[in-house]
Amino acid sequence: MNTWQPPYIPLYHFGELVKRAERLNARLIACNLCPRQCGVNRLKDEPGFCNSGHRPIVASFCAHHGEEPALSGRRGSGTIFLGNCNLRCLYCQNYQISQDPTGQIANETDCRRLAEHMLFLQDEVGCHNINFVSPSHFVPQIVTAIALAVPLGLRVPLVYNCNGYDSVETLRELEGIISIYLPDLKYAADRWARKLSQAPEYVRHSRAAIREMFRQVGLLELDDTGVARRGLIVRHLVLPNNLAGSAESLAWLAREISPRVAVSLMSQYYPRHRAPRVPLLARPISAEEYGKALKALETAGLDEGWRQAAGAEKIYLPDFNRRADPFARR
Repeated sequence: MNTWQPPYIPLYHFGELVKRAERLNARLIACNLCPRQCGVNRLKDEPGFCNSGHRPIVASFCAHHGEEPALSGRRGSGTIFLGNCNLRCLYCQNYQISQDPTGQIANETDCRRLAEHMLFLQDEVGCHNINFVSPSHFVPQIVTAIALAVPLGLRVPLVYNCNGYDSVETLRELEGIISIYLPDLKYAADRWARKLSQAPEYVRHSRAAIREMFRQVGLLELDDTGVARRGLIVRHLVLPNNLAGSAESLAWLAREISPRVAVSLMSQYYPRHRAPRVPLLARPISAEEYGKALKALETAGLDEGWRQAAGAEKIYLPDFNRRADPFARR
Protein backbone atom coordinates (compact mmCIF):
# COMPACT_ATOMS: atom_id res chain seq x y z
CA MET A 1 0.00 0.00 0.00
CA ASN A 2 1.34 3.44 -0.99
CA THR A 3 1.27 5.67 2.08
CA TRP A 4 3.45 8.47 0.71
CA GLN A 5 2.07 11.97 0.95
CA PRO A 6 3.63 15.29 -0.02
CA PRO A 7 4.94 17.27 2.95
CA TYR A 8 2.66 20.23 2.29
CA ILE A 9 -0.22 18.20 3.78
CA PRO A 10 1.21 18.07 7.33
CA LEU A 11 2.31 21.70 6.88
CA TYR A 12 -1.34 22.56 6.31
CA HIS A 13 -2.53 20.63 9.36
CA PHE A 14 0.11 22.29 11.56
CA GLY A 15 -1.10 25.71 10.37
CA GLU A 16 2.25 26.47 8.74
CA LEU A 17 0.93 26.65 5.18
CA VAL A 18 -1.46 29.48 6.04
CA LYS A 19 1.29 31.33 7.94
CA ARG A 20 3.58 31.09 4.90
CA ALA A 21 0.83 32.43 2.65
CA GLU A 22 0.27 35.35 5.00
CA ARG A 23 3.98 36.22 5.13
CA LEU A 24 4.31 36.03 1.35
CA ASN A 25 1.21 38.11 0.68
CA ALA A 26 2.51 40.78 3.06
CA ARG A 27 5.58 41.11 0.83
CA LEU A 28 3.34 42.21 -2.06
CA ILE A 29 2.91 45.59 -0.34
CA ALA A 30 6.45 46.46 -1.46
CA CYS A 31 7.12 43.54 -3.77
CA ASN A 32 10.49 41.86 -3.27
CA LEU A 33 9.59 38.36 -4.43
CA CYS A 34 12.28 38.06 -7.11
CA PRO A 35 15.78 39.51 -7.60
CA ARG A 36 14.40 42.66 -9.20
CA GLN A 37 13.12 43.97 -5.83
CA CYS A 38 10.73 46.36 -7.60
CA GLY A 39 9.15 47.58 -4.35
CA VAL A 40 5.75 48.33 -5.93
CA ASN A 41 2.50 47.78 -4.03
CA ARG A 42 0.98 44.89 -5.92
CA LEU A 43 -1.91 44.68 -3.46
CA LYS A 44 -2.99 47.96 -5.09
CA ASP A 45 -2.13 46.55 -8.53
CA GLU A 46 0.91 48.77 -9.03
CA PRO A 47 2.83 47.04 -11.84
CA GLY A 48 6.52 46.33 -11.49
CA PHE A 49 8.73 44.65 -14.07
CA CYS A 50 6.44 41.58 -14.20
CA ASN A 51 3.35 43.73 -14.94
CA SER A 52 1.31 41.73 -12.42
CA GLY A 53 -0.94 42.87 -9.58
CA HIS A 54 -2.46 40.90 -6.73
CA ARG A 55 -4.61 38.51 -8.77
CA PRO A 56 -3.04 35.35 -10.24
CA ILE A 57 -3.09 35.05 -14.03
CA VAL A 58 -3.77 31.61 -15.53
CA ALA A 59 -3.17 31.60 -19.27
CA SER A 60 -3.79 27.87 -19.70
CA PHE A 61 -4.05 24.64 -17.72
CA CYS A 62 -3.88 21.15 -19.19
CA ALA A 63 -2.28 17.71 -19.03
CA HIS A 64 1.14 18.22 -20.62
CA HIS A 65 2.65 15.10 -22.18
CA GLY A 66 5.78 16.80 -23.48
CA GLU A 67 7.61 17.42 -20.22
CA GLU A 68 10.48 15.21 -19.05
CA PRO A 69 9.30 11.56 -18.89
CA ALA A 70 9.52 11.47 -15.10
CA LEU A 71 7.04 14.36 -14.97
CA SER A 72 4.66 13.47 -17.80
CA GLY A 73 4.48 9.75 -17.06
CA ARG A 74 1.45 8.11 -18.68
CA ARG A 75 -1.21 10.57 -17.54
CA GLY A 76 0.56 13.87 -18.09
CA SER A 77 1.87 16.65 -15.92
CA GLY A 78 -0.90 18.95 -14.68
CA THR A 79 0.56 22.12 -16.10
CA ILE A 80 -0.69 25.57 -15.08
CA PHE A 81 0.79 28.28 -17.31
CA LEU A 82 0.91 31.55 -15.39
CA GLY A 83 0.80 34.80 -17.31
CA ASN A 84 3.54 37.45 -17.49
CA CYS A 85 7.15 36.94 -16.37
CA ASN A 86 10.07 38.51 -14.52
CA LEU A 87 12.33 38.12 -17.59
CA ARG A 88 12.17 39.53 -21.12
CA CYS A 89 13.80 36.79 -23.18
CA LEU A 90 14.06 37.86 -26.80
CA TYR A 91 13.50 34.25 -27.89
CA CYS A 92 10.76 33.20 -25.45
CA GLN A 93 8.64 30.38 -26.86
CA ASN A 94 5.80 31.41 -24.52
CA TYR A 95 5.94 35.08 -25.54
CA GLN A 96 2.18 35.16 -26.25
CA ILE A 97 1.52 34.91 -22.52
CA SER A 98 4.81 36.02 -20.96
CA GLN A 99 5.28 39.33 -22.78
CA ASP A 100 1.80 40.60 -23.54
CA PRO A 101 0.54 42.04 -20.24
CA THR A 102 -2.43 43.79 -21.82
CA GLY A 103 -3.57 40.52 -23.36
CA GLN A 104 -3.24 38.73 -20.03
CA ILE A 105 -5.74 40.94 -18.22
CA ALA A 106 -8.51 38.66 -19.48
CA ASN A 107 -6.78 35.69 -17.80
CA GLU A 108 -6.78 37.19 -14.30
CA THR A 109 -8.49 34.95 -11.77
CA ASP A 110 -8.47 34.44 -8.01
CA CYS A 111 -6.79 32.00 -5.62
CA ARG A 112 -9.91 29.90 -5.12
CA ARG A 113 -10.26 29.36 -8.84
CA LEU A 114 -6.55 28.51 -9.05
CA ALA A 115 -7.12 25.88 -6.35
CA GLU A 116 -10.01 24.49 -8.38
CA HIS A 117 -7.75 24.17 -11.42
CA MET A 118 -5.29 22.08 -9.37
CA LEU A 119 -8.03 19.77 -8.16
CA PHE A 120 -9.46 19.42 -11.67
CA LEU A 121 -6.08 18.38 -13.07
CA GLN A 122 -5.57 15.92 -10.21
CA ASP A 123 -9.05 14.41 -9.91
CA GLU A 124 -10.73 14.79 -13.29
CA VAL A 125 -7.74 14.53 -15.62
CA GLY A 126 -5.64 12.24 -13.41
CA CYS A 127 -2.32 14.08 -13.78
CA HIS A 128 0.70 12.87 -11.81
CA ASN A 129 1.57 16.30 -10.43
CA ILE A 130 0.70 19.99 -10.53
CA ASN A 131 3.27 21.91 -12.55
CA PHE A 132 3.42 25.70 -12.10
CA VAL A 133 5.09 27.29 -15.14
CA SER A 134 6.62 30.76 -14.59
CA PRO A 135 5.66 30.90 -10.90
CA SER A 136 8.30 33.28 -9.54
CA HIS A 137 6.12 36.42 -9.52
CA PHE A 138 3.02 34.62 -8.19
CA VAL A 139 4.40 32.66 -5.22
CA PRO A 140 2.05 34.24 -2.62
CA GLN A 141 -0.99 33.49 -4.74
CA ILE A 142 0.16 29.93 -5.41
CA VAL A 143 0.74 29.17 -1.72
CA THR A 144 -2.63 30.71 -0.85
CA ALA A 145 -4.32 28.49 -3.46
CA ILE A 146 -2.52 25.39 -2.17
CA ALA A 147 -3.77 26.14 1.35
CA LEU A 148 -7.30 26.29 -0.08
CA ALA A 149 -6.86 23.08 -2.10
CA VAL A 150 -5.41 20.79 0.59
CA PRO A 151 -8.60 20.44 2.67
CA LEU A 152 -10.42 19.70 -0.60
CA GLY A 153 -8.11 16.75 -1.32
CA LEU A 154 -4.97 18.00 -3.08
CA ARG A 155 -2.37 15.24 -2.66
CA VAL A 156 0.00 15.10 -5.67
CA PRO A 157 3.56 16.46 -5.85
CA LEU A 158 3.95 20.11 -6.82
CA VAL A 159 6.46 21.24 -9.46
CA TYR A 160 8.09 24.68 -9.52
CA ASN A 161 8.95 25.17 -13.21
CA CYS A 162 10.91 28.43 -13.41
CA ASN A 163 13.46 30.45 -15.36
CA GLY A 164 15.98 30.38 -12.49
CA TYR A 165 15.79 34.12 -11.75
CA ASP A 166 14.53 33.53 -8.24
CA SER A 167 15.07 34.94 -4.77
CA VAL A 168 16.51 32.57 -2.17
CA GLU A 169 14.41 34.30 0.50
CA THR A 170 11.25 33.49 -1.44
CA LEU A 171 12.34 29.93 -2.15
CA ARG A 172 12.86 29.31 1.57
CA GLU A 173 9.14 29.91 2.09
CA LEU A 174 8.48 27.03 -0.33
CA GLU A 175 10.43 24.42 1.63
CA GLY A 176 8.17 21.44 2.23
CA ILE A 177 5.58 22.80 -0.21
CA ILE A 178 7.36 22.18 -3.50
CA SER A 179 8.46 18.58 -4.04
CA ILE A 180 10.10 18.99 -7.47
CA TYR A 181 12.10 21.97 -8.63
CA LEU A 182 12.53 22.40 -12.40
CA PRO A 183 14.67 25.52 -12.97
CA ASP A 184 16.36 26.71 -16.12
CA LEU A 185 20.06 27.41 -16.03
CA LYS A 186 20.05 29.82 -18.95
CA TYR A 187 23.40 31.57 -18.98
CA ALA A 188 26.97 31.38 -17.75
CA ALA A 189 27.70 35.04 -18.53
CA ASP A 190 25.80 38.08 -17.24
CA ARG A 191 26.61 39.93 -20.44
CA TRP A 192 24.25 37.70 -22.39
CA ALA A 193 21.69 37.49 -19.59
CA ARG A 194 21.33 41.28 -19.67
CA LYS A 195 21.31 41.54 -23.44
CA LEU A 196 18.97 38.64 -24.21
CA SER A 197 16.70 38.51 -21.11
CA GLN A 198 17.12 41.87 -19.31
CA ALA A 199 18.29 39.90 -16.27
CA PRO A 200 20.99 41.68 -14.21
CA GLU A 201 23.29 39.31 -12.32
CA TYR A 202 21.42 36.28 -13.63
CA VAL A 203 24.40 33.99 -13.05
CA ARG A 204 24.70 34.81 -9.34
CA HIS A 205 20.97 34.67 -8.68
CA SER A 206 20.24 31.49 -10.64
CA ARG A 207 23.14 29.61 -9.11
CA ALA A 208 22.15 30.65 -5.59
CA ALA A 209 18.55 29.62 -6.34
CA ILE A 210 19.60 26.20 -7.64
CA ARG A 211 21.75 25.63 -4.56
CA GLU A 212 18.75 26.41 -2.36
CA MET A 213 16.44 24.16 -4.39
CA PHE A 214 18.90 21.29 -4.09
CA ARG A 215 19.23 21.85 -0.36
CA GLN A 216 15.48 21.48 -0.03
CA VAL A 217 14.73 18.48 -2.26
CA GLY A 218 18.03 16.81 -3.18
CA LEU A 219 18.52 14.35 -6.01
CA LEU A 220 15.61 13.16 -8.11
CA GLU A 221 13.54 10.39 -6.56
CA LEU A 222 11.08 8.28 -8.58
CA ASP A 223 8.16 6.15 -7.45
CA ASP A 224 7.80 2.51 -8.47
CA THR A 225 6.25 3.56 -11.81
CA GLY A 226 9.15 5.83 -12.75
CA VAL A 227 7.31 9.09 -12.01
CA ALA A 228 9.07 11.83 -10.06
CA ARG A 229 8.11 12.19 -6.43
CA ARG A 230 10.79 14.61 -5.23
CA GLY A 231 14.03 16.22 -6.30
CA LEU A 232 15.79 18.67 -8.59
CA ILE A 233 15.84 18.61 -12.40
CA VAL A 234 17.88 21.36 -14.08
CA ARG A 235 17.02 22.35 -17.63
CA HIS A 236 19.65 23.79 -19.94
CA LEU A 237 18.61 25.10 -23.36
CA VAL A 238 21.48 25.14 -25.85
CA LEU A 239 21.51 28.47 -27.70
CA PRO A 240 23.20 29.26 -31.03
CA ASN A 241 26.66 30.79 -31.01
CA ASN A 242 27.35 29.44 -27.49
CA LEU A 243 25.28 32.24 -25.95
CA ALA A 244 24.21 29.95 -23.09
CA GLY A 245 27.79 29.05 -22.13
CA SER A 246 26.82 25.38 -21.96
CA ALA A 247 30.18 23.89 -21.02
CA GLU A 248 30.70 26.33 -18.14
CA SER A 249 27.16 25.89 -16.79
CA LEU A 250 27.29 22.10 -16.93
CA ALA A 251 30.72 22.00 -15.28
CA TRP A 252 29.38 24.25 -12.50
CA LEU A 253 26.42 21.93 -11.91
CA ALA A 254 28.64 18.87 -11.57
CA ARG A 255 31.16 20.65 -9.36
CA GLU A 256 28.89 22.73 -7.10
CA ILE A 257 25.63 20.77 -7.00
CA SER A 258 26.30 17.10 -7.75
CA PRO A 259 27.52 14.95 -10.66
CA ARG A 260 24.34 12.94 -10.02
CA VAL A 261 21.93 15.85 -10.45
CA ALA A 262 19.32 15.23 -13.16
CA VAL A 263 19.93 17.45 -16.18
CA SER A 264 17.53 17.96 -19.07
CA LEU A 265 19.69 19.08 -22.00
CA MET A 266 17.46 20.73 -24.58
CA SER A 267 18.04 21.06 -28.31
CA GLN A 268 14.65 22.65 -29.03
CA TYR A 269 15.75 26.25 -29.51
CA TYR A 270 13.81 27.93 -32.29
CA PRO A 271 13.89 31.65 -33.13
CA ARG A 272 10.55 33.03 -31.97
CA HIS A 273 9.28 36.37 -30.70
CA ARG A 274 12.02 38.94 -31.42
CA ALA A 275 14.80 36.43 -32.12
CA PRO A 276 14.41 36.38 -35.94
CA ARG A 277 15.52 40.04 -35.95
CA VAL A 278 18.60 39.37 -33.78
CA PRO A 279 21.44 37.94 -35.91
CA LEU A 280 23.00 35.90 -33.09
CA LEU A 281 19.62 34.26 -32.34
CA ALA A 282 18.05 34.06 -35.77
CA ARG A 283 18.60 30.35 -36.45
CA PRO A 284 18.15 26.99 -34.72
CA ILE A 285 21.26 25.43 -33.24
CA SER A 286 23.46 23.34 -35.50
CA ALA A 287 24.26 19.66 -35.09
CA GLU A 288 27.83 20.68 -34.26
CA GLU A 289 26.69 23.05 -31.50
CA TYR A 290 24.49 20.42 -29.92
CA GLY A 291 27.26 17.86 -30.25
CA LYS A 292 29.57 20.15 -28.26
CA ALA A 293 26.95 20.49 -25.54
CA LEU A 294 26.55 16.71 -25.36
CA LYS A 295 30.33 16.39 -25.10
CA ALA A 296 30.39 18.98 -22.30
CA LEU A 297 27.74 16.96 -20.45
CA GLU A 298 29.90 13.85 -20.78
CA THR A 299 33.05 15.70 -19.71
CA ALA A 300 31.26 17.01 -16.62
CA GLY A 301 30.23 13.45 -15.73
CA LEU A 302 26.52 14.31 -15.69
CA ASP A 303 24.88 11.01 -16.52
CA GLU A 304 21.43 11.45 -14.97
CA GLY A 305 18.54 13.03 -16.83
CA TRP A 306 17.48 13.44 -20.46
CA ARG A 307 18.89 14.62 -23.78
CA GLN A 308 16.55 15.84 -26.48
CA ALA A 309 16.94 14.35 -29.93
CA ALA A 310 17.77 16.42 -32.99
CA GLY A 311 14.74 18.06 -34.56
CA ALA A 312 13.05 18.86 -31.23
CA GLU A 313 12.68 22.50 -32.29
CA LYS A 314 9.89 21.40 -34.65
CA ILE A 315 7.88 19.73 -31.87
CA TYR A 316 7.78 22.04 -28.84
CA LEU A 317 6.18 25.17 -30.26
CA PRO A 318 3.14 26.17 -28.19
CA ASP A 319 0.26 28.26 -29.46
CA PHE A 320 -1.60 29.83 -26.58
CA ASN A 321 -4.49 30.77 -28.82
CA ARG A 322 -5.37 27.10 -28.24
CA ARG A 323 -5.86 27.79 -24.54
CA ALA A 324 -7.17 24.32 -23.64
CA ASP A 325 -3.95 22.68 -24.89
CA PRO A 326 -1.25 24.95 -26.36
CA PHE A 327 0.82 21.93 -27.45
CA ALA A 328 -1.97 20.15 -29.34
CA ARG A 329 -0.99 19.36 -32.90
CA ARG A 330 -2.91 21.28 -35.54
